[in-house]
Amino acid sequence: MPIQFHETLSAPGEWGLFHITEAEEELAASVPLFPLEQEQIDRIKGSGQRREYLAARLLLHKMSGRHERGELYKDNDGKPHLANSHFHVSISHTVNYAAAVAHPDPCGIDVQRIVTKIERIAPRFISDAEFVQIKNQHRIMQMHLIWSAKEAMYKAFGKRELDFREHLYVDFGNYQPGQTTASAMLRKGPTEMVFNLHFRYLEEAVVVACIELRPPAVQ
Repeated sequence: MPIQFHETLSAPGEWGLFHITEAEEELAASVPLFPLEQEQIDRIKGSGQRREYLAARLLLHKMSGRHERGELYKDNDGKPHLANSHFHVSISHTVNYAAAVAHPDPCGIDVQRIVTKIERIAPRFISDAEFVQIKNQHRIMQMHLIWSAKEAMYKAFGKRELDFREHLYVDFGNYQPGQTTASAMLRKGPTEMVFNLHFRYLEEAVVVACIELRPPAVQ
């Protein structure tokens, strides 16, 4: 299991990523599935997608430090939860990569492969205010970071029916190549959430995690 990184993120949170090189059979032997998880993977037709499913759960288990794996189950809105843990969790996977984040506060993660066609669909999820921040020479990377950040925020929110362009906003400040943090906000009706964003860059993909920024508890 070639872990690319497993690090503390806004302690005591953690995030991690690994490059999937194992065969499906090897991964399956390392990830004992619970009955509902087995039903889910049985419905997945492609071997590549089954490998991603297994790898994300294996990574989350390794991050947990537990001897026995806890079940990863979903609520009615599709938000994942780790059994017997007070941490919020989120997973993501794409071709050959799986990512996970865990934190006491709402969090989300997305791993996204870099594709030039993102320019064609960018107006669907990037607001006018966000387009102003995009620097032409870095536009492809910034567009991917915005997309992944909004995917991560969607997961952290954990409810359906979010409009990525209307309800979610990413603020880079003065974007610089290799920038590793930014801020973001979710606004929908009476709901408002502020997030810290964390970026990691791969040769062919980006990883973005978000953690809700909550005010300190009143003593």
